[in-house]
Amino acid sequence: MSMILLHTMQWFLLVSAGICVIRLLLGPTSADRLVALNILSGVTLAFLVVRGVWEKRVLYLDVALVYDIFGFLGFLAIARFLKDRMSDGEEQ
Repeated sequence: MSMILLHTMQWFLLVSAGICVIRLLLGPTSADRLVALNILSGVTLAFLVVRGVWEKRVLYLDVALVYDIFGFLGFLAIARFLKDRMSDGEEQ
């Protein structure tokens, strides 16, 4: 039963990632794209954790932790760049 649940969760996360990629490409503003990128990072993190549980390997959890740290730092860098850009009045 748990394998069926894990398999279903993997497909749900892949569909969610696809929707986030569409929003990332079609987002009308930079803020929409930033939110989509942040959600995509979280979905990827969840996928790595579910995959690690599925295969019973701790390596996926280590990679997920490092990915989360770099994803958060990247999000902060992009948010700071957009804040400076918006303060200059260059909103798309």
